[in-house]
Amino acid sequence: MTVNEGLRLMAGVFTLISILLAHYASPYWLLFTGFIALNLIQSSFTKWCPAMVILKKLGLKEEQPVD
Repeated sequence: MTVNEGLRLMAGVFTLISILLAHYASPYWLLFTGFIALNLIQSSFTKWCPAMVILKKLGLKEEQPVD
């Protein structure tokens, strides 16, 4: 698994968890869903996300450019 795939997996899992928590615990968990969305939007422009640092430290590799 690469860093980009791990990032998508992490965002998807956290989004689902926050939606479930918003439904069963408190609607304030939707703020976390919004944070995830904003982080994904900024990472599309900057090509950097704080979670990428964590995923790299966990041993995930960068994608190799296709020639």
